[in-house]
Amino acid sequence: MDLRVPSFQGYKKCIMLVISLSPSFSYLLVWASYLQTAYALQAPQLPFPVFVMSFTINGIGLALQDAQSNGFVASLKDHAETKMGLLHASYGAGALCAPLVATQFAQMDHWSFYYLVSLSVATINTIVQIAVFRFKTQDDCLVEIGQEPGEKGTSEHSHFRQIMSLKSVHLLAVFILVYVGVEVTVGGWIVTFIQTVRGGGSKSGYISAGFFGGLMIGRIVLLWVNQKIGERRVLYLYSALAIGLEIVVWLVPSLIGDGVAIAIVGMLLGPMYPITMNHTGRILPRWLLTGSIGWIAGFGQAGSAVFPFMTGALASKFGIKSLQPLLVSMMAFMTILWAFVPGAPRKTD
Repeated sequence: MDLRVPSFQGYKKCIMLVISLSPSFSYLLVWASYLQTAYALQAPQLPFPVFVMSFTINGIGLALQDAQSNGFVASLKDHAETKMGLLHASYGAGALCAPLVATQFAQMDHWSFYYLVSLSVATINTIVQIAVFRFKTQDDCLVEIGQEPGEKGTSEHSHFRQIMSLKSVHLLAVFILVYVGVEVTVGGWIVTFIQTVRGGGSKSGYISAGFFGGLMIGRIVLLWVNQKIGERRVLYLYSALAIGLEIVVWLVPSLIGDGVAIAIVGMLLGPMYPITMNHTGRILPRWLLTGSIGWIAGFGQAGSAVFPFMTGALASKFGIKSLQPLLVSMMAFMTILWAFVPGAPRKTD
């Protein structure tokens, strides 16, 4: 049973930008993590409309934490690339554990008890946010670690208008939309592909765990490669290798081979998100950084809704075999988009 409702993550986009512009950094983090206690509405296996409402609430909470945490880490001056990689590796760790846990609960009568695990994690997260940030502003947190607060802008226009006027923000947003769409589509639909096309059994969900495990490992192990080649250039290398491996999965009928290839694809795709956030921190003014990341990451979550839905529509018409050519074309388009993202440093005014 599929325990995800990805389409509701699209609700994140608009909320993320509006609230991420607020200076109340830690208040938003705590409040956002508290919103995720909506998992309590899912565990009792209540009617579907309640699931819709609870996933919407969870989506808002996840969106706020995504924007604020990325904006905070991108504002750090010391070893920001490594810290961003570790931040997103933690996402990969969670995504690795989720299919393993969900696969076990899916074989039980009370499958919805899976959400009790999510509720426990969300509760711990709320406690940690309170203990670490203690309801301080982002500038206060930066001063506490010995870093001067970010510079302020001199424009008389609102932050929203300044962000919307930046071409770089929209290019990065579209890139992330396609990237997250690829990531979620591979992580979710690859199980159906393996079961239907390759004859995998009921434990095909572990293929998805392998993908997200690779995602986590790539964000840590490949940090030195990113630094050696350069974050902007290395993304082209990862994209080319990932496309090649997807073609292997498409054309080579090997269950084990496909599983290994998908895990390596996850490792190659993993560094792309933190690389994008690091690049955003380099080319955009610091006083617009958190709001810009909110807009960019919000587009990404919209991609997690649109592309899996589009994949399902194509699969229902042409069969699940259409998954691999779709993924190859999406990865190629993503690589082309990256070429249009400016590489110049941020402006000082």
